[in-house]
Amino acid sequence: MSRSSVAGMIELEGLTKRYGEKVAVNNLSFTVRPGIVTGFLGPNGAGKSTTMRMILGLDHPTAGDVRIDGKHYQQLKDPLTYIGALLEAKAWHGGRTAYNHLLCLAQSNGIPSGRVRDVLETVGLTAVAKKKTKGFSMGMGQRLGIAAALLGDPRILMFDEPVNGLDPEGIHWIRTLMKSLAAQGRTVFVSSHLMSEMALTAEHLVVIGQGRLLADTSMADFIARNSRSYVRVRSPQRERLLDVLHQAGIVAVESGDGVLEVDGGKAEQIGELAAQHRITLHELSPQQASLEEAFMQLTAESVEYHAHSDTSATGPEPARQQWGDGWKRG
Repeated sequence: MSRSSVAGMIELEGLTKRYGEKVAVNNLSFTVRPGIVTGFLGPNGAGKSTTMRMILGLDHPTAGDVRIDGKHYQQLKDPLTYIGALLEAKAWHGGRTAYNHLLCLAQSNGIPSGRVRDVLETVGLTAVAKKKTKGFSMGMGQRLGIAAALLGDPRILMFDEPVNGLDPEGIHWIRTLMKSLAAQGRTVFVSSHLMSEMALTAEHLVVIGQGRLLADTSMADFIARNSRSYVRVRSPQRERLLDVLHQAGIVAVESGDGVLEVDGGKAEQIGELAAQHRITLHELSPQQASLEEAFMQLTAESVEYHAHSDTSATGPEPARQQWGDGWKRG
């Protein structure tokens, strides 16, 4: 990779997309900046995929504007050298080999053919470079799609669900790759439904719901603002501990199995009170709020598909899970 000194940005201003009466994206404005991994989150149907397609000129906005390095995608000469994207893992001709698929992309964008071998090695597909892609597994397909995104050595990378089909080693690899690309000064924009993985990868978050912007902030700030932090406390002298906490003005709630929960960051104060009153503690653990909890809290009113357990004479209706693959719409 050699473009570390060249930064790129994705800029959205009032971006809107309607399909008939359906508003898929609603007056969306934000900027994806270089040097960090920016996560793009939202419930199914939120408009994430539609937004990404408009960035790449695959869908045209009803209103508003989106630019890559100050230009519309159609204005970019040799666009793969500006922005590389993985939107559909199997966007290839099954009769072509992995090598020939990438070679065609390289030739159409003025990219040296030697770059094909470089990216095949980067994604771990050198051994199957001459095999036809129709026999590729989902994980191999993901790696080939990532190779295509990297082919032009672009300053901007955009990935939609990049870990789909990857095994644990592959997930660790793509996480490390995205972080290293951002560390080189590139712009990395990634959408994923795997909250645990996004928490390990992204430094900044853009969250949308029903096509509208809900948050544009750092990972740490997003979690702090949208989830509960508390302290877990267990003691064989629970009743005495409750009295001591009550006298100190600390509210503790019983949560079962002898566990007390205290909202806020009061672990040190609780420990000191217990020591002063010679109360034994078996557990005193601050609970860090999770990205998943914060996401669920913020987007609760924006979820299009809710799981339910209705049954009828014909049996249970398939549950429409919030982020089940079969119901994905954005």
